[in-house]
Amino acid sequence: MSGGITTPDGFLVAGISAGLKPSGKKDLALLYAPDGACCSGTFTQSVTRASCVDLCIDRIKASEGKIRAVVINSGQANACTGSRGKIDSEIITHELAQRLGLSNEEVLICSTGVIGEPIPVERVSSHLDHLVNSLDKEAYLDAANAILTTDLHVKQISYQAVLGDRRISIGGMAKGSGMIHPSMATMLSYITCDAGVDYAIWSDMIKRVAELSFNSITVDGDTSTNDTFLAFSSGAELDPRYLSTLEEGLHLTAQYLAKAIARDGEGANCLLEVKVEGAQSDLDANVMARTIAASSLVKTAVHGSDPNWGRIIAAMGRSGAFFHLSDVQLWIGPYEIFANGTPLDFDRQIVSNFMQARLKGKYLIDDLISIRVRIGIGKGIATAWGCDLSDQYVRINADYTT
Repeated sequence: MSGGITTPDGFLVAGISAGLKPSGKKDLALLYAPDGACCSGTFTQSVTRASCVDLCIDRIKASEGKIRAVVINSGQANACTGSRGKIDSEIITHELAQRLGLSNEEVLICSTGVIGEPIPVERVSSHLDHLVNSLDKEAYLDAANAILTTDLHVKQISYQAVLGDRRISIGGMAKGSGMIHPSMATMLSYITCDAGVDYAIWSDMIKRVAELSFNSITVDGDTSTNDTFLAFSSGAELDPRYLSTLEEGLHLTAQYLAKAIARDGEGANCLLEVKVEGAQSDLDANVMARTIAASSLVKTAVHGSDPNWGRIIAAMGRSGAFFHLSDVQLWIGPYEIFANGTPLDFDRQIVSNFMQARLKGKYLIDDLISIRVRIGIGKGIATAWGCDLSDQYVRINADYTT
């Protein structure tokens, strides 16, 4: 459904070109939330995180989520730039707060781009009036474009549901293509919702949503310095009876964006989905699913349409999850190829053809290659998403500074 990040009532966005990228494409975005909105988020776990991440964490915590605006620049990560990173982030949010009539503590900043590159503050400052004046409910596509770096596709979604006697909306946008791996990665993602939820409840909800979406994707095994997922709740307070239904909607929204990031991985040709069932715990299932999805050998086999089950079994064995090989069943797509510790007599060409048909191009209905593993009779389940690993990934990252 159309509408993206501004589908929920009261949210406005803008996306403009401020000359931060040599391409001249849009590179500066603003998300503006209604009065009384509540914000929570999850962030990179890197100890070399950018100052903008620290600013977001500190201001959300100090205000208990009372955040009204987020400015997002694309082109410069402003990470590992010494004291300048903190100063520049504070200058930009201060100047934006003045223009919006807000306190500094109500404004956040997110940056994405080349690590070590500072934000050209004067250039950003000279475009803030234009940015604020461009705020509009219909500018969701401009904003979604302005946050991209090496992405090939815009990533946005809107979702609506009827909860009791009211209709609620959820909107989202994200960016990410390379340096993507569980525990956050080079991604920025934003979700808005027009159902009011208490800050503490909302924060717990968003942590759970992140774990089963943005922390369950991988492209290349690399994490970065600026990862941020921010979610806004706004509007009349939601009846507690419907909190679980709202969380399911948030899960669906976040997982759609997460899979869009994996599908748009640098040099990728398909979306890889790994499901693990029958583990002793969800944690074991998570560890195994993410290890398989992140394996370079598995990902190159997928790219080569090679049903090389040995690489999958090897990744399972080093994952740290508990299982007995004699309990393992393994499928690629609908084809079972391994059972009870022994490879089955399957037609390799048929399975290879199945995989090849899903490598024809991105964003096709049938571009999904699934790997399903059952490792016992436990109740633990998990899903992780990734993509194939191609020679184009090497070329992109050899020839372009990221």
